[in-house]
Amino acid sequence: MWNKILPSLIDHYRVILFDHVGSGGSDQSAYDSATYCLLDAYVDDLMELCAELDLVDATLIGHSVGAMMAISAAAKDHSRRWGRLILLTASPSYLDYPEDGYVGGFTRQDIAEVFESLDANYLVWAESMAPVYMNTPDAPELDHEIQGSFGRISPRVARDFARVAFLSDVRHLLPEVRIPALILQSTDDIVTPEQVGTYLHEHLRASTLVRLEATGHFPQSSAPEETVAAILSYLKQT
Repeated sequence: MWNKILPSLIDHYRVILFDHVGSGGSDQSAYDSATYCLLDAYVDDLMELCAELDLVDATLIGHSVGAMMAISAAAKDHSRRWGRLILLTASPSYLDYPEDGYVGGFTRQDIAEVFESLDANYLVWAESMAPVYMNTPDAPELDHEIQGSFGRISPRVARDFARVAFLSDVRHLLPEVRIPALILQSTDDIVTPEQVGTYLHEHLRASTLVRLEATGHFPQSSAPEETVAAILSYLKQT
């Protein structure tokens, strides 16, 4: 997911990439649905990795549900491990909570229908939803790129991960984040609508909100130049 912006980053910084358990080049035998049914399991892995590498003043970049993990890690660890967060098309909760006025973009019925489609046929769901999430109708090759990314994950892991993503809620952790954060909000992103970026900006004490011209949920793929320019500009300032 980061290949298009990676060259610009490694020209200036030491960059650490990793695969979540259950995806990419990770040890597939280490994946257990009962363990990885909660966001905390992924956050624990992230914190263990960074402790093993003895990182200090690191910039933690999270995309989508990865941004939820970044928020959770920063809220739980107030050591000098993290220096700043970069949250790309981020949301603290995808679900609407009408009882307290929060609009995440999805009703419980919406989410139930997503899970029903995932459970019925994951690959068909991935093929149909990639263009919706990417939202770059003039560049259909990007749809195939995301479809390929989705297809490299086993259906079981993907279904579990979707539930972690859509059902997690880290809104209560936002006041605990004490480090600066850059929020990069795309245009016309069906997954994280405009009001979600505003909500994050209002509830993260030292945040900067940048609205990208890029459309869709994967600007690091659809608009890598704009995305990496915003990241590098922020890092130079902080």
